[in-house]
Amino acid sequence: MTNASLTRSPSEQYLLDDGDAAGGAPSLISLSMIRGILYRQRYMLAGIIGLALVAALVITLLTRPMYSAAATVRIEPFISYIVNGQNISPEIPVNEVDRYMQTQSTVITSRRIAYQVVDARKLADREDFIGELAKVRPEGMDDAGWKSARREAAADIVEGGTRVVIPTENRIMTIAFDSPSPTIAAEMANAITDAFVQEDVRRSVETNTYARNYLRDEIGKLQQKVQEAEVATNAYARINGIVAQAPVISTATDGQASPAQTVKVATLASVNQTYTEARAKRIAAEQRWNAIANVPATQLPEVQQNTAIQAMITERSKAITELSQLRQRYGEGYPRLRELNAQVTSLTTQINNATAAVKNSIRDEYQIAQRQESALEGELTKVSGDTLVEQDKRVRYNMLDREATALRTQLASLLTRYNEISAAANLNSGVSTKLDAARVPGGPVSPSLPKNMLIGLLLGTALAVGIAILREIFDDRIRSTDEVERKLGLPLLGYTPDVGDRDLAEEVSDPFSVLMEAYSSIRSSVDFVVPGKHRVLQITSSEPSEGKSLTAATIARKYAQLGRRTLLIDADLRKPSLFALFGTKRPDTGFVEVLLGDVKFEDALIKGTPENLDVLPVARSKINPVELLSSQVLIDFVEHYREQYSLIIFDSVPVMGLADAPLLSRIADATIFIVEANRAHYGQAKTAIRRLASAGAKLAGVVLTKYRAGEAGMAYDYHYQYYAYGDRAKD
Repeated sequence: MTNASLTRSPSEQYLLDDGDAAGGAPSLISLSMIRGILYRQRYMLAGIIGLALVAALVITLLTRPMYSAAATVRIEPFISYIVNGQNISPEIPVNEVDRYMQTQSTVITSRRIAYQVVDARKLADREDFIGELAKVRPEGMDDAGWKSARREAAADIVEGGTRVVIPTENRIMTIAFDSPSPTIAAEMANAITDAFVQEDVRRSVETNTYARNYLRDEIGKLQQKVQEAEVATNAYARINGIVAQAPVISTATDGQASPAQTVKVATLASVNQTYTEARAKRIAAEQRWNAIANVPATQLPEVQQNTAIQAMITERSKAITELSQLRQRYGEGYPRLRELNAQVTSLTTQINNATAAVKNSIRDEYQIAQRQESALEGELTKVSGDTLVEQDKRVRYNMLDREATALRTQLASLLTRYNEISAAANLNSGVSTKLDAARVPGGPVSPSLPKNMLIGLLLGTALAVGIAILREIFDDRIRSTDEVERKLGLPLLGYTPDVGDRDLAEEVSDPFSVLMEAYSSIRSSVDFVVPGKHRVLQITSSEPSEGKSLTAATIARKYAQLGRRTLLIDADLRKPSLFALFGTKRPDTGFVEVLLGDVKFEDALIKGTPENLDVLPVARSKINPVELLSSQVLIDFVEHYREQYSLIIFDSVPVMGLADAPLLSRIADATIFIVEANRAHYGQAKTAIRRLASAGAKLAGVVLTKYRAGEAGMAYDYHYQYYAYGDRAKD
């Protein structure tokens, strides 16, 4: 307790902390809490777990034995294709292999496989497989319906008994079948495996057949379209006079044919090329002529390079030389001279004619080039016009030709694919292969007694723990010392152990007993919370028989043993019991008679009590307790005897349902609240304490009686025993 709480009365402290105390903020689950729950619920836990084990045993003995046989299949999603036509189905990505294995598992357990097994093995007619259903025919059912019903029943058995184990480390799938018959289990496991492998092959063949049929139909349709497209193209070309040349295969386009040209386009290209060449020749001839037009013919390079002309010039030079020599010696009449003159004249004429012919040939070449260029230019203009007209017509022609070309390309692709698939038609491209056949099992797999007992133990434990938790949730009884302070919000003054079957009188008479050691500790705590002399102490509880009278009597004795004069008053005017604790009968006079003045105080005390202890019992009085406890007489009585005793202890009635305890708490210096462990409910105790606090009671604390460590979850015994046994050993 803090210093602030010591300066405040316990009842005020409770009212201030009532919100937290009432809420009882739960502590974390601890080992002691679990131990306490198990100890308190031990009989219920043992009973439920025992029943669960018995039920598991009975179920095991009554369950029909089941046998399981398994075959293995190798699943290879990544197929090595021999020819291109095998790759009809799409390849499976690596990250989709697990999903693919799940798909194969679903196929194995499908109704389709079950029907195939039933039909292949004729299971609908086998009594050893479908049992009595093969003989018991419902009334009014025709043969077809009866056959269908047996087939469905057999398929249900096949489908229900099939199990598939999907591998995680490899691609070896296990196909198992469970049956009451070991031979049927092995037979069905092999039959299902064979049906699955055959279904895989059948699916591959059907896929190939479907692909070939589809391609055949598409090829037929496409051939018709190609024919129609080509006819339309040719008809349009014929009407519009478009003549296309054969396409040219070019190495620049990887051997592909270039678009076909028409005759007019080819003619235009040819004329244009010829015109270009003629123009180039004309330009060259014109440049040559312009260069020699004003040059003497004899100075032309062609003349100077002409050997015939140069020979004549040389010959003329010789004749002129000889003529000059002869003229110096002879006259003009000399025959030789006349001959040389004629020769020179003839050679000169020949030279002039030859050089003129050379120059004229260059001019003629230029003129011919001009005429050729002019003619080709006219032809080019005409052909260009015709080509432009044809280009307008070729827009539609090109569209028709491209459409026909595209259809031809598509047809060629389909034909190639069809040939590939046809080549792979007889190849088995299934993904599954039977690895190991199932063998007849040597023993049943179920029921398993250890497994069923373990399941029964687990289920029974879970059910028992659940019920125990529910019982603990709805059980608000106070069991431990921690719960007292946490739930009630009052300090714990101490606790007394449950003596069980031991004699209570012997425990009380033995000063070294565990019970008396506990009360000694409680008495020390009371001294701490109720210090000083001439104090008035009230001891009460929420319900009867919680140990308040024993606590009051024992604490009074402990104080008397310390030399303090103590007065113990039985304030339970309705059902007094204090006299019995001191071994006397119920007296004729007592506390009520003293208050009323009918007897003297000394005459009403119980005789033979320990030294320093006076006990004032209650006689058989019929007076109203509420009137008496709320009267001034009681207040005067307490004030009178307070000075004569170090401590006055009132053994009060329980709080619940009665007004006595709250009335008496007003005149008490402190009130001690008694709570019996494992009996007092939190709600009742809380209500009782609240009533006392509302009446102005000074709540000093709580004493927990009949405390059982096992039910509270404590693994150790009371520490009082250590000292008690030690003291006894000394004795």
